[in-house]
Amino acid sequence: MTTTTTGPGHPAGGIYLLAAHPHWRDSRVNWQLMQAARSVPRVEVNDLYSSYPDYAIDVQAEQARLAHAQLLVLLHPIQWYSMPALQKLWLDEVLSYGWAYGGGTALQGKDCWLVATTGGPERSYHPQSYNRYFFDAFLPPYEQTAALCGMRFLPPLVFHGARSASPEALAAHVDVFRQRLSTYPDWPELEDLAECASCEVPATDRPHEHTEA
Repeated sequence: MTTTTTGPGHPAGGIYLLAAHPHWRDSRVNWQLMQAARSVPRVEVNDLYSSYPDYAIDVQAEQARLAHAQLLVLLHPIQWYSMPALQKLWLDEVLSYGWAYGGGTALQGKDCWLVATTGGPERSYHPQSYNRYFFDAFLPPYEQTAALCGMRFLPPLVFHGARSASPEALAAHVDVFRQRLSTYPDWPELEDLAECASCEVPATDRPHEHTEA
């Protein structure tokens, strides 16, 4: 596994960053963001596509890393209005019933932060443009995933127009990202952020937890 850890070990209250990009060679922004994260103490960076090229995720290892972190960062490009395939598989397998939700409280009280990029400019995410919706319309699956696990969904950091942004704009964004990681959890806006909603799953909704739908 090519997971990279910075800082002394895996201290509780640290940051676990999942970087998911199927083609790093073509990445203009996410690669720089991942490298910036590796320079910040307390941040453990996992390049998912390098760690699991066969898509065989080590669920126990991933759950152990999550258990020791206070902040989970999802770093990836938006692909077809969602996340890359391996990132979705990670959620499916690691956030298991009885551990992350449905009576499981392993992630209760932790934070989840989406750091994403889009190829299209911000103006393309508008009812009068080709993406037809404001970008916020694509966030509910992320928000509800966090809520079901008892996590706070922090305001996302999104970089639009990754293909056409100027080098200066990109450098400024990377600096903001590095600063945010370095100062977590001392973000002023977190003081006013409500606790996540209670999303208890009734046992009657999962009478046979090992049976597929």
